[in-house]
Amino acid sequence: MNVWPTRSRSRLHGRVLNVSTSGYYAWRDRPESPRAQRNKEITKMIRTIHEESRGTYGAPRGHAELVLGLGERVNRKRVERLMRDAGLQGLNRRRTRRGRATPPPPRRIWSSAASMSLGATASG
Repeated sequence: MNVWPTRSRSRLHGRVLNVSTSGYYAWRDRPESPRAQRNKEITKMIRTIHEESRGTYGAPRGHAELVLGLGERVNRKRVERLMRDAGLQGLNRRRTRRGRATPPPPRRIWSSAASMSLGATASG
């Protein structure tokens, strides 16, 4: 349910944010910046690379694939940011130690002084 017409709403926002109505509509109808367009293109490439790697590639490998494989000029931090914004994350496949039993309990070494004092109090 729309309480205010669109024109009134833009006027209200203009008063609150101290922006003219014409300035708001100029901003709203402005075309997308070249950087934002380029970010969308790179994000599409990153998604493709991520899907082809079955979701295993993170930012470092995705960046390497973009630069070395596709010849794109892009910074690693930009790839990290775009992957984070797109919700993409690589798998963390750390090597685990397999086949090892739980470690034995630590050995307890009793000193003769401790055993003598325990013996003296126990006997009386």
